[in-house]
Amino acid sequence: MKTDTELQQDVINELKWEPTLKAAEIGVAVKDGVVTLSGHVDSYVKKLVAERAAARVFGVRAVAEAIQVRLPGSLKRSDEDIGEMVANVLEWNVLVPHDQVKVHVQDGVVTLSGEVDWGYQKHAAEEAVHHLMGVLWLNNQITIKPTIKPQDIKNKIVSAFQRNALLDSRRIKIETSGGKVILSGSVRTWGERGEAQWAAWAAPGVFEVENNIIISP
Repeated sequence: MKTDTELQQDVINELKWEPTLKAAEIGVAVKDGVVTLSGHVDSYVKKLVAERAAARVFGVRAVAEAIQVRLPGSLKRSDEDIGEMVANVLEWNVLVPHDQVKVHVQDGVVTLSGEVDWGYQKHAAEEAVHHLMGVLWLNNQITIKPTIKPQDIKNKIVSAFQRNALLDSRRIKIETSGGKVILSGSVRTWGERGEAQWAAWAAPGVFEVENNIIISP
């Protein structure tokens, strides 16, 4: 088991290893395996990259992220410009049914709404917007249409977990309530926890995943 000091240094080294980040701009604090990131970056996607970099370090139990996005003058865009960019990038993305997604922008915060058939479509819309210049935050309120019975959803997720070489399906419990999936149990790493969540989202009809899995190496 790593000490908090050792884990802090590993996270710092992982941030330094990430070529898109300036690690010196990000503060790292660790208490009982929970990593808190602070500081500021010049784009929303770098905020996400920092969080994901910390999460993949072995021994991290959770990531609390308090990084601020501060755009330099050259990267600032009006809400109208951001809205137009978002609409265009969604229209050009083959994974997103752009005619089913609505876009609202206020003070650099992008809100996506509407209803789609699959979880991957919701996530594809989110990923497309992350990288756009001028975005300070993203609020994804897109909903998923229920298409199959809850028990069928559970069976499909169980099968997916059993096929996944990165997951020990015996340690994960699955409950369903309508199109909501509740995951519990334990996994060895934060990255494995995210893999389980993504696998659950891939099932048809899932509109929400509540991830209560804990990290227990």
